[in-house]
Amino acid sequence: MSDDERLPQPATADIDLVTVLHALGDPVRMTLLLSYADDGEHSCDPRGLGLEHLHKSTVSHHMRVLREAGVTTTRVAGRNRFVSLRRADLDARFPGLLDALLASGDTRGNSRAVAAG
Repeated sequence: MSDDERLPQPATADIDLVTVLHALGDPVRMTLLLSYADDGEHSCDPRGLGLEHLHKSTVSHHMRVLREAGVTTTRVAGRNRFVSLRRADLDARFPGLLDALLASGDTRGNSRAVAAG
């Protein structure tokens, strides 16, 4: 896959811990992280992400914050965008961080409810 098929994102070495933690400090973005944890590609449709209560532009903003922080990558396919978690890059930069964040999201009793609240 060529680089021009991905939206701009930081190189693995440039992913900053403070930026990642700031990006994930929002309940909506934690909900997105939990959605992306299956390591698949996800469309940007809010309904498929459990965020149908939010406007599409709001969800797009949250996706951009995650991408610019280095948490996700976005593949462009025509007019469609597909988002996936940069698990290998995050694990290389901050071993154990992603697992801890995902475990905390699961133990909060479903952060989707937090995001909707």
